[in-house]
Amino acid sequence: MPQAAEVEDTDLTLKLAQNSMSFTHDDLPMEAVEVARHCFLDWLGVTLAGSSEPLTRILLEDAVAAGGNPQATIIGDGRKVSMQQAALINGSAGHALDYDDVHLLMPGHPTVPVVPALLALAEHQGRDGKDFLTAMVAGIEAECRVGTVMNQSHYGAGWHATGTVGTFGATTAAAKLLGLDGEACANAMGIGGTQAAGLRSMFGTMCKPFHAGKAAVNGLSAALLSERGFESRPDVLECEQGFADTQTQNYDPEPALAGLGETFHTPDVLFKYHAACYGTHAAIEAAMALKRDHNIDPDNVASVDVHVRSDNLRICNILEPKTGLEGKFSLRFTAAMALLGENTAVIANYNEEKVQDPEIVAVRDKISVHTDDSMGLAHADVSVTLKDGTVHSTRGDVETPDRDLERQWSRLSIKFADMASPVIGAARVTQVVDAVRTLEDCADIGEIAQLCGAPAHDA
Repeated sequence: MPQAAEVEDTDLTLKLAQNSMSFTHDDLPMEAVEVARHCFLDWLGVTLAGSSEPLTRILLEDAVAAGGNPQATIIGDGRKVSMQQAALINGSAGHALDYDDVHLLMPGHPTVPVVPALLALAEHQGRDGKDFLTAMVAGIEAECRVGTVMNQSHYGAGWHATGTVGTFGATTAAAKLLGLDGEACANAMGIGGTQAAGLRSMFGTMCKPFHAGKAAVNGLSAALLSERGFESRPDVLECEQGFADTQTQNYDPEPALAGLGETFHTPDVLFKYHAACYGTHAAIEAAMALKRDHNIDPDNVASVDVHVRSDNLRICNILEPKTGLEGKFSLRFTAAMALLGENTAVIANYNEEKVQDPEIVAVRDKISVHTDDSMGLAHADVSVTLKDGTVHSTRGDVETPDRDLERQWSRLSIKFADMASPVIGAARVTQVVDAVRTLEDCADIGEIAQLCGAPAHDA
């Protein structure tokens, strides 16, 4: 076995594991718990909406063919499969529409690897809402801190952090619910870390959401195996030829350890209110503001300039999307929709007909995308030049979390209803929102999974 590399801190993995395993519900900051509740509701909504996607159907067919113990519910379907199968299917469904939450420290989607693993385990064990929320915060905190270790060079090299870094979140959350100590959790992180994968080259295919499902199932399996005594090594993050050594160019443990046990990153989760890649959201917001504030008529537009960081060009700059899925990753298409007043929050608006709509294409082709690396990660500057030479400009900013949690809950409740009502019906939508709102009073988390299970007859 290789010796640990000579780095500034050789027990980083253990320290992060011990930190998350030490959490108790009563000691967690109220804001972290409340935002975790928001994350859960949002995840249930996007998973219900993604439950009818072709990739979800394929994975469910595969699970049914394989068989297994009925332990956990498939969201939007109601059938029970094994915990591992449920984590994979629900995790993939939750990311199928790319409408789930974001955290810039990962950088990726924090809830979709964590909750499917956690929900499958919690339902099987009959765990309560307090335990569920505590483990959820433990997982999100761990993956955010691992994300700071890996930094932007990991993502820039082509790794999909939701699949890679997210595996550590799923592992830690499951370990917390199982009651593992810090050493056993660090061992589980080694088991999870050696499985962690996900290539950004797969964006725009079924494999992107599959990364989230694999992170969930790999993390769940890692924690269960560690509980049974399966051995790994407890320094996977920092050891020679370990996770950081092989997958980032700028290993630095200090940001991951800063404020350990005192600073929480869960409150900084960002939520999507447009059904497209988060890299397009700042430009959408700016384009919407320009149309609203200046009553812009698309027929009078001569040209549009969108300025974003260069990172975005490798994520969401498909110039001429041919499918609805590609449209989600096109700055030009989504900005054109916003300028035309199309509802970018409606999932159904991202389809082959829309991306080929002559009116949208005409505006899209007037849009040029430029780079400016002095900008923030989730900023975009949009300038619209009219045919008479008038120029209107503004900046879109989706980098700052909403600190008005009541307002955020209200917006997410509306989003949840829009996504969930067609699947489970209006009556159960109200039941789920109420149950998540009072999650600490829930004696068995499986009740919520079952409410989100089989489609309602009145849906």
